[in-house]
Amino acid sequence: MKGLKKIALATAVAAMPFAAHADMKALDDTAMGNVTGQAGVTIELETKVSIGQFVYTDEGSFTVNDIVLGGSGVAGGPGSDLLDDLYIDIDVEADGDAVISVHSISGAPIDWGMTASSMELVAADGSESTTLVSNLSGYGALGQLDIRVDTATDTLNLDVAFNVQQMDFDVDFLGVGIRDMAIMGGNFFEEVAANGQPVSAAGLFAVANVDVYKGDGLGASTMTDVLRIDINEITMDMSIGAIEIGGASIGSIAMDNLTISDTRLAVYGH
Repeated sequence: MKGLKKIALATAVAAMPFAAHADMKALDDTAMGNVTGQAGVTIELETKVSIGQFVYTDEGSFTVNDIVLGGSGVAGGPGSDLLDDLYIDIDVEADGDAVISVHSISGAPIDWGMTASSMELVAADGSESTTLVSNLSGYGALGQLDIRVDTATDTLNLDVAFNVQQMDFDVDFLGVGIRDMAIMGGNFFEEVAANGQPVSAAGLFAVANVDVYKGDGLGASTMTDVLRIDINEITMDMSIGAIEIGGASIGSIAMDNLTISDTRLAVYGH
């Protein structure tokens, strides 16, 4: 599995620009003139973000320490430390819908990387704490991010294609280490078996389609005006190169064609 992971990483990076251009055709000036919303705003961006500590406080606190978000280089990937080569199109259509699309300037997928030193639960007086996760480091690529705010239904829709090429972390309170975790497209294992590498966007990128809106509770719940999150689809192949307990590997895991669909969440305070 670990050898397959390394081969897959190299071939995925090599194939990404071709997958990104698949089924795309250039539009001439006349055709572009007929596209609704062509007079929107475009933002070109390159950045690296560091956050010393993120804290969510209820009675006690949940903290995430030493967060770094940038290009894949921040987590040891093949790219630079900058989250770059991207632009954001923002359009408001005739019916009032807002459409935000994130693309790369070059046409290739956008490489990303993230690290965090620890995630902890801390007592209100600081006397006790538990480290949930530490030494988090991962990188991958973003193939698509489309966001639509639908005025007819007051719904925020997210349509995402992404992968995680390498991720390591420790689950400290369980004494478990996760090494060489990868999340790829739902056809990844099949395409690697048939061709030695992923050859399509369906092999390279996991996909997710999610709706977020204000709604009612689920089933017999009487709650209203809650945060609703509907997971319409998440499809991926996932592998973990090694699960470590006590510093020694107890084996690897692979999940082929993992699909989560028709999943509804209602979130509210108590």
